[in-house]
Amino acid sequence: MSVALVTGGGGGLGRAIALRLARDGAAIALADHDPASGTETARLVEAAGRRALFVRTDVSDSAGFAACVAAVEGDLGPITAFVSNAGIEGVVAPIDEYPDDVFDRVLAVNAKGTFLGLKHVLGRMRQRGAGSIVTIASTSAIRGRAGLAGYVAAKHAVLGLTRVAALDVQGTGVRVNAVLPGPIDTRMIHSLDAQALSSGGAIRRAGQPTYGKPADVANVVAFLLSDEAAHVNGAALTVDAAASVL
Repeated sequence: MSVALVTGGGGGLGRAIALRLARDGAAIALADHDPASGTETARLVEAAGRRALFVRTDVSDSAGFAACVAAVEGDLGPITAFVSNAGIEGVVAPIDEYPDDVFDRVLAVNAKGTFLGLKHVLGRMRQRGAGSIVTIASTSAIRGRAGLAGYVAAKHAVLGLTRVAALDVQGTGVRVNAVLPGPIDTRMIHSLDAQALSSGGAIRRAGQPTYGKPADVANVVAFLLSDEAAHVNGAALTVDAAASVL
């Protein structure tokens, strides 16, 4: 039985990914800072007939992340799939008004959290000669967005880390790929939209398709983690109905 670790597993996107992977037969480990949402996702996974484990985790803390990985492998077995999904949006503000502490926190969760996940999971997979990792970046990793200095910088870092990791594991039996969602119907996009509208802007541009569904992203993640993507390493797949090419 495969074991999948999903960070940010209590949120809308993380929950959709966890449930899709459970449907594919995986036992699911959920790392999240929020016990209420994390344990609820675990309950839903178990209701679907799969084993689940929730570990309260600050993904920006190296020792805590390492302890999470050790707990998962001690309870469920070796991690065969890892989805680095944890992320926060920060605020919408021009760079000259963007709060230092918010910028630091967004980079800590989104970028450092991805780095630590790769650091603590990838090595174990490489020792075993097998495993698949998907990072959740964003179309903000390949474009700029006014007012989102922290988020855009962090997602560019996520994509860069993914490419470095993919090269680091070439020929080892491990693969690392990124999924770049556009606006998806989750709490985060509605928070960003509300902030942008209050300052006279908008996250979704005129003419851009409506929000995607969390399942749209989860389906692509499941493919990249599967053996059907055995020759896919270092890819960056957009899930945005061509919005990034408008």
